[in-house]
Amino acid sequence: MNETVVCDVCFRHCHIEEGGRGFCGARINCNGKIEALNYGRITSIALDPIEKKPLNRFYPGSKILSIGSFGCNIRCPFCQNHEISWSLVAFRNTDDLPYLSPEELLDIALRLKDRGNIGVAFTYNEPLIGYEYVRDCAKLFHENGMKTVLVSNGTAEIEILNKILPYIDAMNIDLKGFDADYYGKTLKGDRDQVLRFIEEAAKRCHMEITTLIVRDENEDEEQMRQISSWIASLKDDDGYPIGKKIPLHVSRFFPCFHMTDRKATAVETVYRLAEIAREKLDYVYTGNC
Repeated sequence: MNETVVCDVCFRHCHIEEGGRGFCGARINCNGKIEALNYGRITSIALDPIEKKPLNRFYPGSKILSIGSFGCNIRCPFCQNHEISWSLVAFRNTDDLPYLSPEELLDIALRLKDRGNIGVAFTYNEPLIGYEYVRDCAKLFHENGMKTVLVSNGTAEIEILNKILPYIDAMNIDLKGFDADYYGKTLKGDRDQVLRFIEEAAKRCHMEITTLIVRDENEDEEQMRQISSWIASLKDDDGYPIGKKIPLHVSRFFPCFHMTDRKATAVETVYRLAEIAREKLDYVYTGNC
């Protein structure tokens, strides 16, 4: 008897039939149980500067082994990694992808220590849709004295965050704007879930945030005031203010994927919005300028 099962990772709560996949393309109903089809399946791997994540205030000058798989639970029309994030057809047969167990990944990371590697970053596609692999690897890396980084859109339930948070040292989360309609209609995401995720994660690990400034979408000054004010308002569990010290990366958009007809964001716009953010935040950086 075929049983439909509900996935609990993000706001979508996909109802997945036996053998079917969720919206993200990476979670599957296998014999009545939701599993991560992309567990250990690697599409991208590189030794990157930590600043490329971007993390500017977490072990600056170091490098980190960065890995990605496939799938994503939102649909940014400007996605730079759409070949692995959006494409379900390309990954019908996951056996064609290289597999790295957590132990094998750790072995690679340890061998790269003499090149400046401090650990592993889960990035490139959306790592939270395969949180089981993130959890298993990050726990093993911690046991061996290495750092762990999550680069994510932050679109996940707090219960999922709690499963990985004990083993994550730093995050960079995309806060793509502050307009709920932009999140819902353009990105097919959920702004409020991202805000909740950042609010909880920032209490327990190093947090940096990136906002990509897209021409004609989120380049207005009022939205940046809302973003920076909200970040500045964040507090820890004891009510102590922590938000002003959270770095914000204000990044420039270039035409890409389904937005090739859109002009690149003006450099002056990025600089102006960064100055507005600095009215509330201590650390604001500009990117792609």
